[in-house]
Amino acid sequence: MAESTSSSPGGLKRWARFTTRHPWQVIGGWIAIAMVLALLAGTVGGSFADRFAIPGSESQQALDTLRAEFPAYAGDSAQIVFHSDTDIRSDTAIQERITAFVEQAATLPEVTYVASPLDPSTPTISADGTIAYATVLYDKQSAEIDPASIDQLEALVHATAGPGLETIAGGSVIQELPETGTSELIGIVAAIIILLVAFGSIIAMGLPIVTAIAGVGISMLLTIVLANVIDFSSITTALVSMIGLGVGIDYALFIINRFREEQELGTPIEDAVVRATDTAGRAVLFAGSLVIVALLGLFVIGIPFIGLVGLGGAIAVFVSMLVAVGLMPPLLRLLGPSLERWTIHKSVHKPVDQTFGWKNTERIQKHPAVWLVGALLLAAVLAWPALSGAQLGTADSGTAPAGSDARVAYDLIAEGFGPGSNGPLLLVIDSDDDRQLSIDSLNVLSSAIAETPNVAAVAPAALNPAGTTAVMTVIPLSAPQDTATEDLIDTLRNDVVPAALGDQALDASIGGATATFIDLATATSERMPYFIILVAGLSVLILMMVFRSVLVPIKAAAATLLSFAVGFGIMVAIFQEGAFGLNELIGADRTGPIESFLPIILFAILFGLSMDYEIFLVSRVHEAWLHRQDNGWALRHGLGASGRVVLAAGAIMASVFLSFALGDQRTIKELGIGLGAAILFDALVVRMFIVPAFMSLAGTWNWWLPAWLDRVLPKLNVDGEPNEHEFDEDDQMLEQLTAMPAD
Repeated sequence: MAESTSSSPGGLKRWARFTTRHPWQVIGGWIAIAMVLALLAGTVGGSFADRFAIPGSESQQALDTLRAEFPAYAGDSAQIVFHSDTDIRSDTAIQERITAFVEQAATLPEVTYVASPLDPSTPTISADGTIAYATVLYDKQSAEIDPASIDQLEALVHATAGPGLETIAGGSVIQELPETGTSELIGIVAAIIILLVAFGSIIAMGLPIVTAIAGVGISMLLTIVLANVIDFSSITTALVSMIGLGVGIDYALFIINRFREEQELGTPIEDAVVRATDTAGRAVLFAGSLVIVALLGLFVIGIPFIGLVGLGGAIAVFVSMLVAVGLMPPLLRLLGPSLERWTIHKSVHKPVDQTFGWKNTERIQKHPAVWLVGALLLAAVLAWPALSGAQLGTADSGTAPAGSDARVAYDLIAEGFGPGSNGPLLLVIDSDDDRQLSIDSLNVLSSAIAETPNVAAVAPAALNPAGTTAVMTVIPLSAPQDTATEDLIDTLRNDVVPAALGDQALDASIGGATATFIDLATATSERMPYFIILVAGLSVLILMMVFRSVLVPIKAAAATLLSFAVGFGIMVAIFQEGAFGLNELIGADRTGPIESFLPIILFAILFGLSMDYEIFLVSRVHEAWLHRQDNGWALRHGLGASGRVVLAAGAIMASVFLSFALGDQRTIKELGIGLGAAILFDALVVRMFIVPAFMSLAGTWNWWLPAWLDRVLPKLNVDGEPNEHEFDEDDQMLEQLTAMPAD
């Protein structure tokens, strides 16, 4: 085999050459890595749970005070709902079963207290007597409770049910794990169809699927191992699958596409693998690194839960890009000669000037301003729901899948006691000087809160043994996700509680799940602009190093913001507004606010993935520009050479993301819809219409870089060493046109 013409090949090229000469050893190495991780996951692997710590927030202050001064109230709770055919207040048989449940539940591991619905001082029985609920309080947050303890509670709940009495477990400690596998399978099937249409070959289609699944499997095992020491959230596994499948297939697709181009140019198999790895593989590593930077940038938000979600996604991207450049080359070396076998249709090589990308760009270049304005108007329409009234908060159990225990329990409590009973607020009062709290002061505070609009009830204050800390449970009239509940919390924090306490040496803070999610929404909204500036600014700087341009990186960042607005707008339209009944079509029968942490996660993931397409597309334009210094021709050639694969990659990634909208977990549904819509818009509208229109209008200004900036900016090469014959067809065509006599 011919060696590379480069006298000093880079590390990636040397690695690619090694993998092509020792393919079975490399494949065996990957299998060994997977086996070791599987062993570790089975022996020391951790579990996934949600820990919503918000440093500096009032809800966090309330929780910290309870942990230090009143541990019995610092844990999460379960609400056990009893639904009877008769009036519980007069049915002694039902009362005996409920009493037996309360007595046995109080003896379960990690349970600190069980509030009986039959307690005459604080009864929790509906007006018609058919619905009651017991509160089971634990000494830890739900993420820290032993799953075996929850299993024992659920077993007791099921054992208590019987003729005439339905029992359902709800509350924060009861977590119904969503079904997994179906969404991934649908996404893979969609990817197979698109790859078959794009490549026409079963082998060429199968390679990206195999490497993507391998990447997801290794990522999942690695995440499970790390979960032993890192508090990954419950959505991490779905996120790893979603991102891992999407980028894994796309990264493999780009390398295979470049390999096929090299073969069409007559490059020997080994050299074709090396050149594809050194060009498309280099772009994969660079683009993947940008995705990782964007995801890890979530740590700057200062909320551990959000940062760890980003870490889970970054692990999936990191493994996927290593698999793309580490496992794909030996597979191509072994299967490359058979890549065009088992075809369903013949993939015919078209001259670049006959491709959709070339023709579409040529059409746009005739009236670029019209195309640009039209695309921007479309983006404005799709983004309008987010721009005109997005509501961030938490979609509570009232938006859980119909028929689930969480949803049934929520609906019964709302029916029997009002919607606010599903989201009680915890008011924590603590003495600054460790003196015992005055009962009179607590009564004044309780009365003031009870008289506040939108308050349904205030439970009597519970005091810790030292008498220095008290907890009041406040029940709003409105549901946890209603904006009226958020307004109530603001009123209590800023007006009612400070006025009632006066100048007493007391600290008061409002916590509980509802207050925590509202504080989370406030924190993310306040910090998101800084995150956007940081990630976008860093990406612009890096792209300047790559493309030696000021305008191209700024355009890339602006276009990504546009795609984010579109994805967020469609998410709001479906899940918050229920547009066209699409929410019911995907199993989200009730509308509600968008989870407060989703927009920032959506932006981080999308920004990185959008930069993937920017790099793969514009790097081909950049290669052509460096070859001929003709902006119009460079655009046509770059989009002609890469437009088809970028469209296929976008369709695959969008299909994978959108398939997760069919799962059970609302958060994943929202993220799947938002990412799928944004990626589809980015690949189809931004890359195929906005980019050529804008860059046509900008002309040679696309490639302008001040001389002083050119001197100080390091140079990054993501193009690798292109095949010297890549532009032969276009150069020959140009020579023929130049040689033709003028009319």
